[in-house]
Amino acid sequence: MKCTIGTMNPAKVNAVKQASMRAGVEFELKTFDAKSGVAAQPISDEETRLGAINRASHALQETASDLAIGLEGGVKWIGDTLYLCNWGALITKDGHKYTAMGAGLPLPSEIATGIKEGRELGPLMDSYTNKENIRHNEGAIGVFTSGLITRSAMFEHIVLQLLGQWQRENSVD
Repeated sequence: MKCTIGTMNPAKVNAVKQASMRAGVEFELKTFDAKSGVAAQPISDEETRLGAINRASHALQETASDLAIGLEGGVKWIGDTLYLCNWGALITKDGHKYTAMGAGLPLPSEIATGIKEGRELGPLMDSYTNKENIRHNEGAIGVFTSGLITRSAMFEHIVLQLLGQWQRENSVD
């Protein structure tokens, strides 16, 4: 079965590989640099979810795959606190769509201030940690959980939710 993931981000690609192995699904996995169609920094569950759907849809349209997966990270405000939010979408070539959300945790005020100023979480995290490419590695979730949950592991959880819904509906073993 051919599956395309709408990203080149190694943390997200690894998440799909690990989740498909855990779910016992064998994919011929391709990557495709799909556009999210939302702001570079999504700032709500709705916008982040739409970004994941758009990535999956775009990847499916541009490749000859049986299904595509889109993963999108964003942030959302709950009261005065900024939280991580993460979404995934799986779309099949016959038009079935599955979505799922992942872990979220509050972000420090200096990160929230940067988001309010219009900056993106990835570069903010690079500056906060004095590292490069946090989004391709442990991610903000990894930094703020002391490495107990990495970005890849968090997205793996989302992909497992997607695959589980798809398997249940299609009786895929």
